[in-house]
Amino acid sequence: MKDYHFSNDFFRNIDAMIYTCGYENCAKGHSYGPILRNGWLIHYVLSGCGIYKARGKLFRLKAGDAFLICPGELIYYEADIYDPWSYTWIGMQGIKVQGYLERTLLWDRLVIHYGADEQLRLCHEKMFEADKLTQNRDLQMNCIMYEYLYLLAQKFPGGRSLHDEKKSDYVEEALNFIESRYCDPISIQEIADHLSINRSYLHRLFKSVTGTSIQNYLLDYRVRQACILLKTTDLSVRSIAHTTGYADPLYFSRIFRQKMGCSPSEYRRGNE
Repeated sequence: MKDYHFSNDFFRNIDAMIYTCGYENCAKGHSYGPILRNGWLIHYVLSGCGIYKARGKLFRLKAGDAFLICPGELIYYEADIYDPWSYTWIGMQGIKVQGYLERTLLWDRLVIHYGADEQLRLCHEKMFEADKLTQNRDLQMNCIMYEYLYLLAQKFPGGRSLHDEKKSDYVEEALNFIESRYCDPISIQEIADHLSINRSYLHRLFKSVTGTSIQNYLLDYRVRQACILLKTTDLSVRSIAHTTGYADPLYFSRIFRQKMGCSPSEYRRGNE
């Protein structure tokens, strides 16, 4: 198989998406790192062997093994000098990816063994085939990603406590509320009331799970929806402001400039 590498330009997806995938047949002793990555990557070893270092541990891996790289964690991996590995990888980004991975053993163990499991292996192959598509490639790749995450959770279920499950449920409900009501002038207090929890607790919980505040997430989500409308419709900036939950178009334009570094009109002209 020829080496390949795909990278998605629009990596700041709100929920979850594939941002990179690839295949590499490594040279003897080929190494990568020490380095920090900005997404979640899962490498699957097709043949050969090598080592992986993360969280102060060293793993010796062989064909059939898979290892997880988490964003912001220092990692290093190296192909064996006698029997170098070849592997494929799937890279994911988005605010929901961590929660999905926490449902699997990979989250705590970092390494699992696929063994003879054909379904998981085929997800890597299907990702390679999806990369060749000329239309709707991102949709097909994300479809495979969700199948892959589902299989990981089913075949290698994690051991999260009921308390952790409940915290994750609150965050998931908050995300769903925002995504369904962002066009309305909703407040953080309304979200907390919808969940029947204290606003301060929601703020701490949301940030601990997602790494960002719920207020910042809401602003980012609205701006992203505005970007889509600016690129795909002829709606006026005033109409787009109202559609994304802003009664004041001037305030909307100020927030948009803070997030995107340009005005809504400039963004539209740059994407024509």
